[in-house]
Amino acid sequence: MKPTFNTSKNLNFRSLEKQDWPRVSEIYAQGIATGNATFQQEIPSWEDWDSNHIKSCRILVEKDNKTIGWAALSAVSSREVYKGIAEVSVYINPKYSGQKIGISLLHQLILTSEKYGFWTLQAGIFPENIGSLKIHKQLGFRTIGKREKVGKMKGIWRDTVLIERRSLIVGVD
Repeated sequence: MKPTFNTSKNLNFRSLEKQDWPRVSEIYAQGIATGNATFQQEIPSWEDWDSNHIKSCRILVEKDNKTIGWAALSAVSSREVYKGIAEVSVYINPKYSGQKIGISLLHQLILTSEKYGFWTLQAGIFPENIGSLKIHKQLGFRTIGKREKVGKMKGIWRDTVLIERRSLIVGVD
């Protein structure tokens, strides 16, 4: 699948490392503050975040030497049969929203995931997060269904839209 966006924005994509955590956690906090990015309400420690995200699939995006976003995968199960399925997280500093940086970052995450043998990427996105749903759809994610009242946030039941993308090159045999 050829991307349908322009990636010439002076963006630098690189592996997300421990020393990046202070800036990554700031961007994560901005996402939490929106109320529509995650059920998470507090920033985890680096150790907790590190243990829950796949080391080979963590990407940082920089512009003008500033960290402006990150993406990572987490395992959906420890069972061997599901080793090629992962859940997507993508966060962009709100100052850079609307500049197609999220789609560029998600595209890089897809390429990296396929390099490491992932055949399915999935995400649970709040239906109110229209921008996130849009960029995922543009990159081949499809809606699997709606998970009604899947979790409470500040005492209110929230739904998520479950989406997935099957690789066109991994797991096709």
